[in-house]
Amino acid sequence: MTDPSDGPQDRCVVVVNGEGQHALWPEFARLPAGWTVVHGPAGRPECVAYVDAHWTDMRPLSLVASLG
Repeated sequence: MTDPSDGPQDRCVVVVNGEGQHALWPEFARLPAGWTVVHGPAGRPECVAYVDAHWTDMRPLSLVASLG
């Protein structure tokens, strides 16, 4: 079975959870609870570029807050 979100031409959105973690999500799929769309819908390459530019610290926000 092929993952429908794996094609370079597929449209998706960038979603973020409460910990600041980013993910690509297929445009057609219902968002899981706790995730918010922050970019898109757009092509996969544009969404990956958005994540690369905006998610520069992969530590969860709760960890960052606990460190200082």
